[in-house]
Amino acid sequence: MMHRNSHKSLTLFFSVLTFAVLVNGCKKDEEEPIVVSEPNIIFRFAFDASQPRLNNLGNPSSMPAGHAAQTPSFNSISANYLELTPSAFTALGMGEVLYNGPQTSAGGDAAIDFDQARILSEGQNFVKLPISDLDPGTYTYARVSLSYQNFNVDYRASGLDLTGTLASFVGFNNYINSYTISSETVEVNANKLQGYWGFETFGNVFTGQAPAGATTVVNPIWATSPVPAGSCVVTGEFASPLVITGNETSDIIVTLSLSTNQSFEWVENTVDGKYEPGIGEQVVDMGIRGMIPSAQ
Repeated sequence: MMHRNSHKSLTLFFSVLTFAVLVNGCKKDEEEPIVVSEPNIIFRFAFDASQPRLNNLGNPSSMPAGHAAQTPSFNSISANYLELTPSAFTALGMGEVLYNGPQTSAGGDAAIDFDQARILSEGQNFVKLPISDLDPGTYTYARVSLSYQNFNVDYRASGLDLTGTLASFVGFNNYINSYTISSETVEVNANKLQGYWGFETFGNVFTGQAPAGATTVVNPIWATSPVPAGSCVVTGEFASPLVITGNETSDIIVTLSLSTNQSFEWVENTVDGKYEPGIGEQVVDMGIRGMIPSAQ
């Protein structure tokens, strides 16, 4: 039988123990450091059919004789390079390089590794990193090497107006194991140069290659800061220069707005403004027609 004094002793012991736990718990809460999240700079893509349709030099572009074009409906895009540059005299690669995507020599020559590509819809984060990773300064231009596009286009076949999906590889060189256009997967296991494409409609797939050098790569500062031939490093001037002070306390969102204005172009066999692959009309250009970066 437990004595009354023993019962009182146990009660006192558990009371002291409970008090100690509460005190220690309070001390622990007081000692935990307050974590302050570091502000980031975040880059996202947008597609804009109302932006100007520019040529390689950044000037308004007219349609060549015998050609036609349409504004596709974009599903996704990928890029393998991102750089911020302070002026029109900054050579490619000498600004703030924020992203350089994976490459591989599995297909022979060095190429973008499509298996590791970041394929994004409009508004998704492309690059996110701490603002402290950037040197303070004023940045006037953004440079992005686009590598892959997926969009819907209208076409005509047997007198009917239809819609299909096109996968377009615009990077300088692309190693592709396989890719899915809409629902169909295409096996490649090889390098494909800029301008390779696959077109899917009603479960059927057609592939082709645009002519070398035909893909538009807009660079309004080409005279002072050129890009290599065959690359797809699109250059765009900020709507207002991006200023990094190093004292930022909140995130910066940079939207890379891409001009899709009549960016899908072909040579017409029948002059009707309709893309007709069944009669041999050849795709010649799938290049983005300009870029306007903006920060908020």
